[in-house]
Parts: sequence; structure tokens; C-alpha cells
Amino acid sequence: MKVSHYFEGEGTVTGGFAQSVHNQRAILDRHDIEYTTDPTLDANLLHLNNMGPRSVYWAKRARRAGVPVVAHTHNTAADFRNSFVLSNLLSYPLKPWLAYAYGRADHLVCPSEHNREVIAGYTDTPATVISNGFDGDRFTGYDDPDLRREYLERYDLEPPVVFMFGHVIKRKGLETFVETARAMPDTDFAWFGYLAPTGGRFDRFLQPRETRRLVGESPDNCTFTGYIEDPRGAPAAGDILFWPSHNENEGMALLEMMHCGVPPVVRAIPTYGWLDDGEGCLKVEREGEFVDAIRRLREDPDLRERVGAAAADRSEAFTLEAVGEELVGLYGRLV
Repeated sequence: MKVSHYFEGEGTVTGGFAQSVHNQRAILDRHDIEYTTDPTLDANLLHLNNMGPRSVYWAKRARRAGVPVVAHTHNTAADFRNSFVLSNLLSYPLKPWLAYAYGRADHLVCPSEHNREVIAGYTDTPATVISNGFDGDRFTGYDDPDLRREYLERYDLEPPVVFMFGHVIKRKGLETFVETARAMPDTDFAWFGYLAPTGGRFDRFLQPRETRRLVGESPDNCTFTGYIEDPRGAPAAGDILFWPSHNENEGMALLEMMHCGVPPVVRAIPTYGWLDDGEGCLKVEREGEFVDAIRRLREDPDLRERVGAAAADRSEAFTLEAVGEELVGLYGRLV
């Protein structure tokens, strides 16, 4: 089998989106499946990861040629909002475009059950839920004491550290993160990740004014590190993952931190229906309850250890080994 595995915007799009594509290619490598990253009809299957105009063009050509087309539904209008300048305005035409684009595929891959339910409102194209998974090898050695010391000292953090890992965008609960830090002045909060969506040289134009204000006016105990070269630095320095995101298709960084045994505090959004409060996470229903949940974990090391260990166990269902069989099996059925 040969797969044309195309990611429109590769090299520009960063974060979990890009990591998901990397994960898929790691799965293909592990299963000895030949693939090219170029869009081509010289393949048994075309797998598209970002349904821009060029992807739609190749989807149409592939279907006319009888080549099965798979599209990953990383994008939704809701997930697009509150991310960068003009994103809220652009989200209105985005939904009909995505409905059209996803309709050009023979089969859709949705990273979560919630995402599939959202996409069902866009198109009736057949869909299968397959997690983006996570590559645990990226975090080997995260528990090295020297690494922990390095990142704590670099950002002047005092344990236990409450942290977030990923792009700094409003949709991910930026305002909640800042205000919770303000309400807990005796606790250090750190957000590890790009300060805008792409991590490129145009970020200062893409970051909304409200995002800049929230970061600029954050309290002294709230640190925004920007990009870190070693992703292990986040779970090395951090003790409690604070994940107040308002909307996620899945949230790969959450899975990665759970794998590292970090106890997460998450917002109770539909995406995380598979997580139970007190079993691998503390789940918060109302905005004002985040402080209490974080304080419980901060003041009880045994609770941190129990929730973190349960989180690590729960994450095993999302390893590349686990989700790889599902993706390869789908390829085989379509081809």
C-alpha cells in the first residue's frame, strides 16, 4: 500500500495540529507503509490533514480517479474562534467551507466522539473516531531531577507549580488561567508554549489585542515562557496541569501530560466526557471552582500522586501503538 499523506500548510501550522500529522507518519513508519508527503494520484489512498483549497482540489481529482480520500477533521468553526486576529469573523464562512470540503472525502477521521458529533452537523460523510494519540517517546526523561531544576531555575518557579502546555490563545482558557493565578498569589503559575498561533515572525500581528492585554496585565506569579525547545521541560517543572480550555477537538497536550503522570484540572466540556472527576483528573463545572480544585491538589501531595498515577494509566488507551492499529485498519478497509 502507498499513501499520499498531505498536510496543507506544513511548515507554517504548528502545535497539536502539526504534531498529529507527525504522529500519523510515525504510525505509517512503524507499520512499514510507504507514503509520500506530496499530493499525488500515484497512490492507493489520499490522506488529507488540512482542508484548504489545494487539498479540496486533490480530493476531487482523487475521487474522479477512483483513489479513496480520507480527511482528518482537525478544524471546526468553534475550535477556530478566539484563536488569532479576525478568527471570530472568519469562523462564520469557515463552517460552510468545511462542510463543502469534508464532503469531498470518502471517509472522515475524527479525533474524538465530540468532534464527530460536531462534524455530523457539517456533512453526512462517513466518519470514524480515531484519537490523534501521543508519542510518549518525546517525553522520555521528563522526570530527570536535573531537568526539573533547570526549568524551575530558568523561570524562577517555586513548586508546586501549576502549569499549562500549548499555544497561548483565549479559547484555551487564557483569561481563566490569569484570573485563577491572581486569586492564588502564593502559587506559581506557568504557561509553556508559543505566545501566538504559528510561532512565526508574524505572530505579533496575529495575536489579538485582548490576548496581549491578558498576558501583559497578568500578576507577578503568572509566567508565560514562550516556546521551549525541550517539551519535557513542562512536565519536569510542573506539578499540576491546569487545563481550562473552552473548546477542544481532543487536546493532545493533555494526553501527553497525563502520560507523564501529571494530575490535571480540566473544565467539564463535552470533549472530556470520557474523563471522570476524581479518576485521572479533577473536573470543574463552574468557573469559580478552579481555585478550590487546584488548592486541593497543591495542599495534598498524596492526592496529586493518586490522580497523576490514574491519569497515566488512563492515557495508555491513546498511545501511538493503540491508535495506530485503528488508523491502519481503516486504510485497509478503504483500499
